[in-house]
This record gives sequence, C-alpha cells and structure tokens, in this order.
Amino acid sequence: MRALIKQNAFIRFILTAGFLYLFLYIIYQFIVKRYTYYDQKFIGSIIQTVDVFLKSIGYKTFTVLQDRDYQVIGIDGSNGVWVGSNCNAITLFSLFSVFIIAYPGKTKTKLWFIPLGIVCIHLLNIIRVIGLVLIANYAPQFLSFNHTYTFTFLIYAFIFMLWMIWVNKYSKINSKEHED
Repeated sequence: MRALIKQNAFIRFILTAGFLYLFLYIIYQFIVKRYTYYDQKFIGSIIQTVDVFLKSIGYKTFTVLQDRDYQVIGIDGSNGVWVGSNCNAITLFSLFSVFIIAYPGKTKTKLWFIPLGIVCIHLLNIIRVIGLVLIANYAPQFLSFNHTYTFTFLIYAFIFMLWMIWVNKYSKINSKEHED
C-alpha cells in the first residue's frame, strides 16, 4: 500500500488533501466556531466593507445586529441578505490552501501564493455579497437562484482557476526549476 501511495502522485494528492482538509475542518467546526468569535468578527468585517462600498456609490443601507455582531445587510426598502458562517469563505480559504499545500511545488512559492489566493477569494466573496445585496433590492425573486448556483459556480471556478495557475506555472511536476 505504501509503495502504491509513493508511486502514484494522484493518490498521494487525494490522501494529503483529504487529511489536511479534514484536520482544518475539525479545527474550524469544533474550536473556532464553538469557542471563538473569529467567525462572527469576520462576517462583520465583510458586512462593513460591503456597507462602505454601497454607501460610497450612493445607496442608503441598513445592517441588522444579530448574535452580538452584524449579520444582515441591505439597501433601504429591501429585505437585505443574511451573511452566515457558510458565506464567509473561510472554508473556501481552507480548500484552496489544502489544494496548494497538497500539490507539489516550491515551499517558498507556496508561502506567497496561498495568502495572495486567499486575499483574492476574500475580495471575490465581498463582490459576491455586494451582488446579492443588489439582487435583493432590484430582483429579489432571483436571489435564491443566484446565491445557490450563479455565485457558487463563479467562486468555485475562480478557486479552480487559481489552482490551475499553480499547477501549470509553479508545480514541480511541470518545471524542474521549482524543486525544493
């Protein structure tokens, strides 16, 4: 079995990524969400950023306090959108990071590529929330569809694109110069 894992890069990637993601998931679900306010503070920062942006382009907005922090943002006259812990992109940061860590490549390159990717995913998530707030205001009947399908596809496609950039440009597999 060990020989198969050593010889087969795909199996090694799947096992490494699976164990890393499971480890990070357990830490997030059973420590971060349960014993810290990090999750809520992160949601609050997303909502504050969206609020500042929407106000800067002329919208009157509202936020609703829930569980000690803001979790709802909207444009006056709409129902707004609720931003929950599944919408804060922390699990997406983990997924992206695990893919990069588990795939071969130079460690020094991973140390800048992962944070840069996380920042890009975070910015895209803020744009997603802005889009959902605008949809809730102008076409609320399309909110559920766009939240469930359109924006989910766009976010995962973006993460896949980042991973493909990693695989094609920085992977040890494609370039001998990127060895540790």
